[in-house]
Amino acid sequence: MRNERLSIGLRAALVIFAVTLLVTSTWAATNWNEKVLHSFGGGDGAHPRSLISDAAGNLYGTTAAGGAYGYGTVFELTPNGSGGWTETVLYSFCSQTDCTDGDGPNAGLIFDAAGNLYGTTWAGGTGSGQFCTAFGSDVGCGTVFELTPIGGGNWAETVLYSFCPQGGRCTDGEEPNGSLIFDAAGNLYGTTYAGGTGGEGGTVFELTPNQYGGWTEQVLHSFTDNGADGYYPAAGVIFDAAGNLYGTTSYGGYYYNGTAFELTPARGGGWTEQVLHSFCNGTDGCYPEAGLIFDRIGNLYGTTSYGGTSGKGTAFEMTPTGGGNWTVQVLHDFGNGTDGALPSAALIFDAVGNLYGMTGEGGAYGVGTVFEMTPTAGGGWTETVLHSFGNGGDGTYPSGGLIFDGVGNLYGTTVVGGAYSQGTVFELTPLYPCAKCSHAVLR
Repeated sequence: MRNERLSIGLRAALVIFAVTLLVTSTWAATNWNEKVLHSFGGGDGAHPRSLISDAAGNLYGTTAAGGAYGYGTVFELTPNGSGGWTETVLYSFCSQTDCTDGDGPNAGLIFDAAGNLYGTTWAGGTGSGQFCTAFGSDVGCGTVFELTPIGGGNWAETVLYSFCPQGGRCTDGEEPNGSLIFDAAGNLYGTTYAGGTGGEGGTVFELTPNQYGGWTEQVLHSFTDNGADGYYPAAGVIFDAAGNLYGTTSYGGYYYNGTAFELTPARGGGWTEQVLHSFCNGTDGCYPEAGLIFDRIGNLYGTTSYGGTSGKGTAFEMTPTGGGNWTVQVLHDFGNGTDGALPSAALIFDAVGNLYGMTGEGGAYGVGTVFEMTPTAGGGWTETVLHSFGNGGDGTYPSGGLIFDGVGNLYGTTVVGGAYSQGTVFELTPLYPCAKCSHAVLR
C-alpha cells in the first residue's frame, strides 16, 4: 500500500522522474494573470512544494530534489525591485555523510517568532529502521529540522529529531510528510506517513524542547495499518481553539479509502482519537491527501484526490451536528469538463468566505488548475477555474497549497514545467483594481 501511496502523493514528481459574503458575477468572471517568478533548474532546487511568506513579502519553500547534492533544498525568493524575483538557496540537504542532515523535504515550512524556519524531510537522518523506504539516499527514516539565520545571508541547519533512532521497527514513526505546527508553548506537532506502534500505519507526534537543549518526541497516536482508525496520514494536523487536533488519513477507515479524524487530550495524559468521517461511502470522495482548515464557526473543509460523481476528486465541508457527530457535504465534484481533476492540496479562504485551491491534473490542458469556489444564494457553491496550467512555460502539475499576499495576489508552486522542466513558483494577479476587492483584506 505504501507504494500505492507514493504513486498518488508524488504523482507529478514520479512523472518527471521517469455582495457581502456572496460575490458578484463580475468577480467570478474576472481574469487572473499568471506570472512565473522562478523556474528551477536542478542546481537551485527541483520539484518545489508549499510556500510561506515573511512580513517583508519574501517567499520561502522547499524542493524535494536538486540543490548542491541533489537531495532537496530550502530556498528564499526576494523581490528585486525591478519587477522580478531573486532566488537564494538557504540550505542544500545531504551535505553530510549518509544524509544525516536530512534528505527529500516533501512539505512546507513554518516560522517561529524569532524568524527561524522549521520543516521535515521524508528520509535521511541518523535513524535506520527495518522498514524505512528512503526517498533517495537509501538511509534514514526522516527528520525534523530547524534553519537559523546566522548573518551575511547564511543559515545553519540543526536536526531536531531523527526518526527511528533505535533501528528495528519505527515505533516513533517514519517518513514525516506534512507541515508542522506550533502550540502556544512552543511545542511542535506533525505526522509521519508510516511507522508507529500499530504497525506501519503512521503517527501523529509532538516534539517538546527538553532541559538539555534538544527535543523529546512523543507519539500521540499510532494508526493501525489496515485499520478502521485510518492509516497513512499524508498531511499535517491543525488545532481548534480548545487544543484538539484534526487531520486526514489517505487510507483506512470503515471503507478503507481515507478518514478525517480528531485527537483530543485525555485526562491524566494521552490523547484519544475519533474518526469523524470515513470516506468513499458513495460520492463523498476517496483518498484525502490534503489537510483540513476551519471556517469562523467551526466547520471543516478539505479535498479528496479521487471519488465523487466523476471519480476525479471532491471539495467537501464537514459540519458538527452534536454528540461528536459530523455531516459531510460535497461542495464540488471535479472532473466535469475542464474544471480540474485530482485535488491534493489544502484549501484556503479569502476574507469574504470564498475558497481557493489547486488540482494536480485537469483543466484546459490536462496538467492542473488554480480554482476558486464561491458560495451561492441557494446554499451551493460555484467553481471557477482561475488558471489552467500547460499553456507555454507556466509550469505543470501544481503541488502544495496556495497563499495570499496582503493585496490579494495568489502564490504557489508547480512540481514540474517551467523553463527547465524542474518546477516553478508562480503568482496569480486579479485583473481588476484590487483596492476595491474585499478579498484583498485577508483573514
